[in-house]
Amino acid sequence: MSASPTTSAAPAASGPRPRLWRWLPERVDGRVRVLAWLSFLAEVAIIGTGGAVRLSGSGLGCSEWPMCTPESLVPTPEQGYHGIIEFGNRTMTGVVGLIALLVVLTTLHAVGGRRPVVRALWFAGGGIVAAVAAYLITAPLGLPAFGFFSGALLVAVVAATADSLRLPLQRRDLPLLAWIVLAGVMAQAVVGGLAVLSDLNPFVVGFHYTASLVLVCVTAAFLVRMREPVGPRERAVPAWFAILSHVTGLALALTIFFGVLTTGNGPHSGDANVIRTGFDASLLAHVHSWPGYILAVLVLALTVAAWVLRLRPRVWLLVLILAIAVQVGVGVWQARTGLPEVLVGIHMVLAALSAAAYTVVVLKLKRPVSDRPSPV
Repeated sequence: MSASPTTSAAPAASGPRPRLWRWLPERVDGRVRVLAWLSFLAEVAIIGTGGAVRLSGSGLGCSEWPMCTPESLVPTPEQGYHGIIEFGNRTMTGVVGLIALLVVLTTLHAVGGRRPVVRALWFAGGGIVAAVAAYLITAPLGLPAFGFFSGALLVAVVAATADSLRLPLQRRDLPLLAWIVLAGVMAQAVVGGLAVLSDLNPFVVGFHYTASLVLVCVTAAFLVRMREPVGPRERAVPAWFAILSHVTGLALALTIFFGVLTTGNGPHSGDANVIRTGFDASLLAHVHSWPGYILAVLVLALTVAAWVLRLRPRVWLLVLILAIAVQVGVGVWQARTGLPEVLVGIHMVLAALSAAAYTVVVLKLKRPVSDRPSPV
């Protein structure tokens, strides 16, 4: 007697299904995907809000940290729009941190189930207790109590990272990337406070921006690795192409480095009363452009070679060359029009997006061994 439709369909329903996120349980893969994209977009957005703080002269809109004024956590009417802009950026830090925490928890659940999530929450509880104790001990001594509070939380995150990565997880790369973002956001809150307490020291402010840019790259790396199966990887491009790609990364790093120095010594110090004295901003602007033009030539060469040879990173190289072309255009435009605030802000965000696109290109230089083309 032939099997009923229900009986014959059962084996097919219980068998493996080809899914893009094969390593994730179906219940949570959508949450991880959505949260990962939100984390990336939030990291880009906070560069925009941080740029708005600096370019509007609101860097000291909140004169204290973590309070906005000695008496108030939120801005007062006397601080005007400067206080609102600065406090808005601080609030955005909390949003970014919350999203980063959710990415950590959902990723841990996806690759390890309930146990690593529970252990991470225990570390979180212990960190909060330690942070409160550090605050209560240091505040009466006149020490920077909130700094000790934040430091205790950061130590708890580092300890939780080490603990979760030693558990038997299906894969460790995604939890590690998620933990790095969470720890980075917490450290960035402290660095932002140091920027205010140091009266917008250009090196502290520059480091603050650079760290945010790195976090954009880490969230981009999470998005790429999320779409690829676990397992060994192999080089998917010729050796010379990989070497040239890494040389291009050096040119990109130098371009960003000199761009940060240039902005740090330009007219946009973050507050009208903060006058920069140090490097010659006009000279730095020229120095900044040299590796920028070299970068554009290298990326163009890589893009042409990738499409001629039909290499794996070719689509993302098109994205990168487009971002850099727009970036060069904006850079020249702002230099010739007296550095208008809007163009400087666009330039800052585009630098982060260019770095994120380059991160994807580098990750595409290798492929999972399971994706190796079958011999004809």
